[in-house]
Amino acid sequence: MILFIQCVVCCLLFTLVILPASYKDPINMIMSYPPKIRQRVEELPQYKGTIKQREKIHIGKKIFGLIFFVIVLSCVAYLSGCQNFSTTFIHVFIIFLVVNIYDLVVLDWGIFCHSKKLRISGTEDMEKEYRDYMFHVKGACIGIVLGLIVALLSGCIIHFCFVQ
Repeated sequence: MILFIQCVVCCLLFTLVILPASYKDPINMIMSYPPKIRQRVEELPQYKGTIKQREKIHIGKKIFGLIFFVIVLSCVAYLSGCQNFSTTFIHVFIIFLVVNIYDLVVLDWGIFCHSKKLRISGTEDMEKEYRDYMFHVKGACIGIVLGLIVALLSGCIIHFCFVQ
């Protein structure tokens, strides 16, 4: 039951981090948009140089997020009773996997692919590209790999810090 509650809370927190920034200014999330849309945005005069600038920021945020999630999810797993590598790995991976699937189904397929508010000005005619479901599936596969890395590192932290 604790794991279920943690998954729900993580999905809610993930939504609160992603959606407001996306709705406020969709260009904030440009690196998560399909390539054809990013290419069009790069060609539009009002966004000249935006993608290159955002790409560096995006990579920095991903690295910070990876480190942050390793630390936070290690603590969450430990406080949930995980006291060795394998239980921590499984616990953290399940949380990451649930959030990843939620992101794919609810946020990507349900909201992103259909919300007119997330259309970047000058790309409104690219309906097919916005509804590229396979782009989001590929992103979810990358998310699974990242989840494995986070779970592996979290398991290592618990193993080396708390296992005698």
